[in-house]
Amino acid sequence: MLLDSASLYFRAYFGVPDSVRAPDGTPVNAVRGLLDFIARLVQDHRPDDLVACMDADWRPHWRVELIPTYKAHRVAEEIPEGSDVEEVPDTLSPQVPVIEDVLDAVGIARIGVPDYEADDVIGTLTGLAAGPVDIVTGDRDLFQLVDDARGVRVLYPVKGVGTLQIVDEAWLRTKYGVDGSGYADLALLRGDPSDGLPGVPGIGEKTAAKLLAEFGDLAGIMDALGNPMAKISPSQRKRLEEARDYVAVAPKVVRVASDVPVPDHDPALPRSPRDPAAVEALAARWGLGGSLQRLLTTLEG
Repeated sequence: MLLDSASLYFRAYFGVPDSVRAPDGTPVNAVRGLLDFIARLVQDHRPDDLVACMDADWRPHWRVELIPTYKAHRVAEEIPEGSDVEEVPDTLSPQVPVIEDVLDAVGIARIGVPDYEADDVIGTLTGLAAGPVDIVTGDRDLFQLVDDARGVRVLYPVKGVGTLQIVDEAWLRTKYGVDGSGYADLALLRGDPSDGLPGVPGIGEKTAAKLLAEFGDLAGIMDALGNPMAKISPSQRKRLEEARDYVAVAPKVVRVASDVPVPDHDPALPRSPRDPAAVEALAARWGLGGSLQRLLTTLEG
């Protein structure tokens, strides 16, 4: 089981009230929410191995060089000095090191690699896996890794992690008209405002799915532009021709990397804490109480 950790603790942060705080008043809603998520996932799915994949770089330079708008809108804008705009304090970022410390103390493998996103770590570990893989994420980008033949599926949280949509190839074909390998091409053509990907103007999700069904993949679509008999409308042909520069670089941005230099790690699910003293200290310092104990009890089972 591979966790898209940022996706999950982000959901925990907004799903658990920020009135959940440490003894000193520091919010720990994302920490406790994530621990409860992991306990529920282990209880329901009993994976042999579990890796918490981290964003060492959520906006890698090599992706931005190819598409400058990539996640550009997420870059925090500095508030001008003297502005009367009230800056809302960030109470999520300070919780991330606490999450990392707790995972390390418990003994859950945690991997983040410089210059890569968690998606890339997940893509690489999925490729290296000998057996079935469950990817837990609220990010549709990872649908591209779904592969029935290898037993790779996505568990997509609908409500918390108690209600998960199991995304396999049949579900993808019903929902989007493509399989796992076709999803990246669909996303590339459609675009994704949440990631700053412009897509091909005028080519929406349904049109992209039809073109992929007709021509097989992105390369097939672009090759067909040279064939006047190909079933592409004049307006679609024009838009795709105009987007050739984007289409040339977008695949490297949209597709998750499969060759990340992941460090040596032990993915085996721990049955007892790696560092009991650290677990006890962290529980007391941050008031993690029931959430941490539920996780430890579930791991022991």
